[in-house]
Amino acid sequence: MSSTATSNDLRNRIIFTILILSIYRLGTFVPLPGIDPGQLQNMMEGNQQGLLGMFNVFAGGAISRMAIFALGIMPYISSSIIVQLLTGVSEYFKNLKNQGEIGRKKITQITRYGTVLLATIQGYGLAVGLESSANLVINPGAFFKISTVTTIVAGTMFLMWLGEQITQRGIGNGISLIIFSGIVAEIPRALVTTFELGKTGAISGFMIFLILVILIGTIIFIVFMERALRKILINYPKRQMGNKMYGGDSSHLPLKINSAGVIPAIFASALLLLPVTFSNFNFSKNETFLNFSSYFSQGQPLYMLLYASGIIFFTFFYTSIVFNPNETAENLRKYGGFVPGIRPGESTAIYIDNILTKLTTIGALYLTLVCLMPEFLIANYPIPFYLGGTSILIVVVVAIDTVTQIQTRLMSSQYEQLIKKTKFGK
Repeated sequence: MSSTATSNDLRNRIIFTILILSIYRLGTFVPLPGIDPGQLQNMMEGNQQGLLGMFNVFAGGAISRMAIFALGIMPYISSSIIVQLLTGVSEYFKNLKNQGEIGRKKITQITRYGTVLLATIQGYGLAVGLESSANLVINPGAFFKISTVTTIVAGTMFLMWLGEQITQRGIGNGISLIIFSGIVAEIPRALVTTFELGKTGAISGFMIFLILVILIGTIIFIVFMERALRKILINYPKRQMGNKMYGGDSSHLPLKINSAGVIPAIFASALLLLPVTFSNFNFSKNETFLNFSSYFSQGQPLYMLLYASGIIFFTFFYTSIVFNPNETAENLRKYGGFVPGIRPGESTAIYIDNILTKLTTIGALYLTLVCLMPEFLIANYPIPFYLGGTSILIVVVVAIDTVTQIQTRLMSSQYEQLIKKTKFGK
């Protein structure tokens, strides 16, 4: 592939990704049928705290507009969590995982079926919740419930398909980019809202300045931690073939502090959102729902504890999925590589696993700190969710990953051109 062809392919991938994300953003402004817009606006003004506000973040503002993408991509993420957890405890799913490409396709199919089921349940909860609010639904009844559930499920499945298209034909991880685009699109509005609160006196000017400093500091801290590596020295022995000596080189096995990326924060959020879907979508004055939801508002000990526990658990869980010390040690042994002072095989696997455990512990604490520290400010001040730690983490990490993929493709093109020039030079 020529340099021009590679550049064209990269440009086409970027354009395709932007086009798909634009379609997603357009869908967040298409309202569900049968809802009174004026009543919806009045109702949502007082229901933007707690997990409903977090749900609105992941839906790119679609909840506040009660759009066809109101559930966003969260049912798919929840289904993915359940399936991945099952791969660790179920023999059936373990066997599927070990079957390679065929097993992966089967797991993907099961995840899609789970997405349909969860979206149907959550869509029905949404329809019931909307009907429970006086004068919100123009013509309540069975037809409204059926049309709402059908629209919501179709919207979620369409989003899932868009995400897969980005992953296959665009740049970056499609699901992450959909969440990323929703947050980025709403951040300017969140900043304007914050400054308006400063004008009205709801927040002092010093506090706004402090919040901006914390946000900038958080971004710098995230970039530093995401780029941090622990390099393990790997040596390769010299080998003699005929009259020539080969090998004797050394390289490094890079281990990231945060191997799981932004997945733990997204998974922990999805897990918190799943059990309270009905309570947050039921806008009635039922005391049971209101009391239950109050425990999950920002700054509440239960909310913080569950969120932190979820982040830590999924950091270790996802790292164990993406990196296998035993497999890495076996590959090093096959190719003659070894860690100085460590015996090849099982001892190397234990050594790598110990380092990975320490790094993952630091990574889990880092993610927990970033996600929870700004939440205390938001809990005490009327700051939009889009300026929270989880939102900033997703934006920065997804941006880094996407830029890295673009750079990798460009470097791959340059490497191919260098090889071709070397061959023709001979």
